[in-house]
Amino acid sequence: MSVTLVLGGARSGKSALAERLTLSIAQGAPLYIATAQAWDDEMRDRIALHRAQRDGQGWRTLEVPLDLATTLSDIKDQAVLVDCLTLWLTNHLLAEHDLAAETAALLSALAARAAPTILVSNEVGLGIVPDNALARRFRDEAGRLNQRVAALAETVVFTAAGLPLVLKGALPPGL
Repeated sequence: MSVTLVLGGARSGKSALAERLTLSIAQGAPLYIATAQAWDDEMRDRIALHRAQRDGQGWRTLEVPLDLATTLSDIKDQAVLVDCLTLWLTNHLLAEHDLAAETAALLSALAARAAPTILVSNEVGLGIVPDNALARRFRDEAGRLNQRVAALAETVVFTAAGLPLVLKGALPPGL
């Protein structure tokens, strides 16, 4: 198992770091698992921009908004980048799924993988307390998810202003 968790706030550089890391360790075409769902035009534009940024770099992309554990279990020998866990969590939260069961399945799938897995997640607990119950639940669930994945991961990196701060393990030289 080789799991790396890359955390950070909005526009912190976490996805760019995770992409560079994945490209540096992948043997063959890396797999990008996107968890976003395009609920509106702005989100469709964001998804299109992310796709365009990866164009020409050899990425293969799967869109997996919900069934991440099964997808990771089915892909055994390929480096995988999952972007991002907080959108995956949002999808399950809004669908009113059993978050404990989904998280347990995800952690089991991660532990069973032999190939490198890089996961991106937002750190949402550094700001003010949200003003509504759903937002507070999301913040709390995201914090718990990040803690559980970080405990399993060999490497955990916090990204701010495009700079990586290694919290656990080590990054390859040059990243």
